[in-house]
Amino acid sequence: MSRPLNDLSFSEFSTLAVGFGATEEAARRLFPALYAPGGQAAFGQVPGVRKSVVAQLAAVPIARLSVVDRRRAEDSFVKYLFRSPLGGEFEAVRIPIFDTKHVVCISSQIGCALGCAFCATGRMGFRRNLETWEMVEQVRIVRDEAQLPVRHVVFMGMGEPLLNYDAVLRAAHLLSAPGGLQVGGHNTTISTAGIVPAIRRYTREGQPFRLTFSLTSALHEKRLRLMPIERKYPLPELVDAIREYATVRRERAMLAYVMVSGVNTGREDAEAIREAFAGVPIKLDLIDVADPSGAFAPPGVEELKRFRDDLQVLASPIARRYSGGKEICAACGTLAATREGGAPLPKPKASEG
Repeated sequence: MSRPLNDLSFSEFSTLAVGFGATEEAARRLFPALYAPGGQAAFGQVPGVRKSVVAQLAAVPIARLSVVDRRRAEDSFVKYLFRSPLGGEFEAVRIPIFDTKHVVCISSQIGCALGCAFCATGRMGFRRNLETWEMVEQVRIVRDEAQLPVRHVVFMGMGEPLLNYDAVLRAAHLLSAPGGLQVGGHNTTISTAGIVPAIRRYTREGQPFRLTFSLTSALHEKRLRLMPIERKYPLPELVDAIREYATVRRERAMLAYVMVSGVNTGREDAEAIREAFAGVPIKLDLIDVADPSGAFAPPGVEELKRFRDDLQVLASPIARRYSGGKEICAACGTLAATREGGAPLPKPKASEG
């Protein structure tokens, strides 16, 4: 069998376990052991399962990532650098919510082909897509080390998730599967720079997870300069896909707007958003650019205030998203499989499985 156990959906795992002689009820109880510390040994701790079933399951590998590095920022954001047995390194970020829960921001690719001007991942170029298990494993490791419930999973790390559509959707469904890591569909968000055919497919399939759309500018030339995907999927096509998404789901579409000082924070930028999304229910998330190269800077206090005032023409909810972990390159757009900044954390005493 070429696929590891933790790449299987619950249905696929159940079929395998039943084929090994387990009952369907036993398969349901065995499934959570995939995500327990200890790997295959956890199967033996599940009561009421034949030893022959446990032995056969134990012969099928469970794939694991290695934690190469972890760094904590002053605001308690933690960046993980993982290495895969399939080759390559990639990052995830643990985002604290008070002291009781956390959000996990995970990667879907190593590198990215889209080349957004303000994004460190885009400067890496594209290396490869991550497998489903590699995405789920990021969440498992972060959850186990934090020893806290996962409140939300966001596919906003390295890569463009909708260019790895099938594996990402399998990962999202696995994360929300009963008995698995149990991150509900409404607590899973998938970000996209605007892959229009994939957005339309996603809407047509009625997927339960939320999408957030990276906008950054509603002016063609400016968006083209910041986000080259504008050339392939121009804003009018993207807006039509977003309108369909919002209509079918009967909810506001979430737009992420990376603010770059002196570039996309003027009155004309606010007016362009209003005109482009006329009649489309939206919510705008404002995010400070965080560019380690220093080529771009976030707006200052007065510039931000003027822009927020100008955005009132939208008559839509506007929020400013906190993008933390800047000194360890864990903020939005800074993930590039590095060991920059902060202090390395000691390896936890508890086993990573």
